[in-house]
Amino acid sequence: MPVAQLLLLACLVWGLEARRAQLQKANDPSGRCQYTFSVASPSESSCPEQSQATSAIQDLQRDSSAQRADLESTKARLSSLEGVLHQLALGQAAGPSQTHEGLQRELGTLRREREQLETKTRELEVAYNNLLRDKSALEEEKRRLEEENADLAQRLESRSQEAARLRKGQCPQAHSSAQDVPPGSREVSKWNVETMNFQELKSELTEVPASRILKESPSGHPENEEGDPGCGELVWVGEPLTLRRAETIAGKYGVWMRDPEPAYPHTPETTWRIDTVGTDIRQVFEYDRVSQFLQGYPSKVHVLPRPLESTGAVVYRGSLYFQGAESRTLVRYELTTEAVKAEKELPGAGYHGQFPYSWGGYTDIDLAVDETGLWVIYSTQGAKGAIVLSRLNPESLALEQTWETNIRKQSVANAFLICGRLYTVSSYSSPDATVNFAYDTATGRSKALSVPFKNRYKYSSMVDYNPLEKKLFAWDNFNMVTYDIRLSKM
Repeated sequence: MPVAQLLLLACLVWGLEARRAQLQKANDPSGRCQYTFSVASPSESSCPEQSQATSAIQDLQRDSSAQRADLESTKARLSSLEGVLHQLALGQAAGPSQTHEGLQRELGTLRREREQLETKTRELEVAYNNLLRDKSALEEEKRRLEEENADLAQRLESRSQEAARLRKGQCPQAHSSAQDVPPGSREVSKWNVETMNFQELKSELTEVPASRILKESPSGHPENEEGDPGCGELVWVGEPLTLRRAETIAGKYGVWMRDPEPAYPHTPETTWRIDTVGTDIRQVFEYDRVSQFLQGYPSKVHVLPRPLESTGAVVYRGSLYFQGAESRTLVRYELTTEAVKAEKELPGAGYHGQFPYSWGGYTDIDLAVDETGLWVIYSTQGAKGAIVLSRLNPESLALEQTWETNIRKQSVANAFLICGRLYTVSSYSSPDATVNFAYDTATGRSKALSVPFKNRYKYSSMVDYNPLEKKLFAWDNFNMVTYDIRLSKM
């Protein structure tokens, strides 16, 4: 039976034209009959050698390795998918309430981050606006200095030419004798009054501040209209007297002061100065004598334990009072012990650009001193930007009494107190500004004024009153100046 099947299979194969087959029959080594069936390869003309067969086997092994790697990768992906499905199953089991709480937490975090970004954006905008304003002021100052430089060069050249002419010639001799001079008269130089040199000399000789012409009291301070050196309403502010100029850009604006009630070892002559351009203001320069202050040689430099904000600091009874940077905190720093003696938050006060004076500079909180004590000038949200005035306890900084005015703080450039009256300055940059409002704490009433006030250097960043010297101290575009004042009789 097997032989018949093999013959039938051989016939079928023989009948295919595309194939050529051979059937052989022979005994094997054991003597048994063995049939051999051979078919020709459809693609190979000859059998491959052993080396080629080995190479084919290696290719098959590599293919097998690659397939195993793919299989392992697929298994890993399946394991990852199983883990994700497991997590999803756990999340569904936890219920929608926990998922909702998680989303709410994430939403709250995002909202906080957005508020922080908006706050930083507002701060950057304020800083950018301040920089633009400072840039404009610096450009104006540069133009003014260039004009002054050109004028000085012209005057120097004129004086040099005049000196050369005088060296070449001889001094004019008086031809008349003493007998020819009328009694009470005196000789004068033979100047040509039409020349520019004479006019320049005449201008220099007659340019005397009006405050110097005022009759002074025996104490050395100008008297008021009625000769009474006491309190009254401000009726006159003299021409600014420049004492010195700051050396660096940090002194573009600042604050300088003397203690009206000095404590040993300080004297009424001791002067303090703070340059307030920058972000970490801590240095306070102390000058024992006026000559040191005028020459710029400090006798001591205090380094505050925390930075201060803007130009609102004062010195009173041996302590420096200032506003802590980026806060509504008032600080009392004792100058002899160099230690902070009191700190107090000013309730509801705007700070760091909320209610500054019109020139900016974070002047939200401004401390002041007059004959009646220590004051703070500020505003609050409740006052809607109007000036709020509080008298402070010098030891504890507690509020003793508070007044709310109807003067909008951002509409005035500076403010100061004299004899319990608040006065405001209309402009920080106009050469012909005015003291435009007064508020009397005794009556609770305000009134409009029009007392001329000169901003000689066109950028007054600080105006304070010194009740001992009866003068206004100011910082005007790098320059430290004083103003004499006159008060009416009460």
